[in-house]
Amino acid sequence: MSDRSPNETRPPLPPFTLETAKQKVRAAEDGWNTRDPERVALAYTQQSVWRNRAEFVTWRPDIVAFLQRKWAKELDYRLIKELWAHDGNRIAVRFAYEWHDDSGNWFRSYGNENWEFDEHGLMARRFACINDLPIRDSDRLYHWPLGRRPDDHPGLSDLGL
Repeated sequence: MSDRSPNETRPPLPPFTLETAKQKVRAAEDGWNTRDPERVALAYTQQSVWRNRAEFVTWRPDIVAFLQRKWAKELDYRLIKELWAHDGNRIAVRFAYEWHDDSGNWFRSYGNENWEFDEHGLMARRFACINDLPIRDSDRLYHWPLGRRPDDHPGLSDLGL
């Protein structure tokens, strides 16, 4: 059984250069900032394997369900990812995102991810370590309208994160 349909390809494709790895990271950031589970899940193989915090997820339909739960809890979610390293078909990123719960408590969640891609540019494996830091509304750094981070908005390093 094939893990993908014949037309599922997500450029840029491995092996990654510095430039194509940066493009892949920004594409992932842009996708997650849509907060659209169905759209985001299309970047992963049908049998993608995840570890997200202490949760293990396998298969694209389970990714969709996971993301639906995530964004029902993490409201007004805004994310910035930054390339950490790359080699062949693997990319390591660090990220931080801001969100609030249904009581209005704000958090900045910090983490690292290790990604492995198939030859069609779909992510086959994703391992994420994440920690949540409660913040005051006045400590928030991400104020762009919901959706894609503007090109002129500072990245993680520029923000001192």
